[in-house]
Amino acid sequence: MSLFAIADLHLSLGSAKPMDIFSGWDHYVSRLEENWRRVVGEQDTVVVAGDISWAMSLPEAKADFAFLNALPGAKLLLKGNHDYWWTTRRKMDAFLAENGFDTLRILHNCAYRVGNVSVCGTRGWFYDAEEDADRKILSREVGRLRASLADAAEGTEPVVFLHYPPVYGGERCEEFLSVLRENHIRRCYYGHLHGPSIHRAVTGEYEGTVLRLISGDAVGFLPILVENC
Repeated sequence: MSLFAIADLHLSLGSAKPMDIFSGWDHYVSRLEENWRRVVGEQDTVVVAGDISWAMSLPEAKADFAFLNALPGAKLLLKGNHDYWWTTRRKMDAFLAENGFDTLRILHNCAYRVGNVSVCGTRGWFYDAEEDADRKILSREVGRLRASLADAAEGTEPVVFLHYPPVYGGERCEEFLSVLRENHIRRCYYGHLHGPSIHRAVTGEYEGTVLRLISGDAVGFLPILVENC
């Protein structure tokens, strides 16, 4: 049993917004499926850290969820900035159950134990949030990360997954970095960055936490190993 992670799949099987037009995204769905099936087994778990589907609603996301559900392993889904289909936890859980998507789970104000690891996380927000509306969202997202960490199983290592990077270039999101420090988080994975932005991603140890970018194009559409459980 192993834990893997990837972000930014940007699936559009039920909508007309394919990513193949962008450099590095050619045949990305078939590449993703081939890589996933090569490394992920049925007993494994994959965290998908946001920007999962371009769908605007749950019904429109059905084809994308069906694709993910058919891939090996359990999948833990957290929200990205382009997941417009995201709604209340009750509605999402009901939709997954009604459609038999039994390998998909929502990571939202909670944690999931995978072996000796507790998977924790939330979307995050901009590091440079200054407007009142942005500050409110940032505060809410910090609260969601705290709630997720509070739900971590005793005796496990809490590993944090975000969509937005907590650090980018020389910019820092102090609110999220404080939570990582306070909870002695050793590992944090994030997505959101594409193309030229990938080269400015902060990776490796940063103030005691190892950061890693896992957006689809940054990892070659290959789920990366987090832990052999």
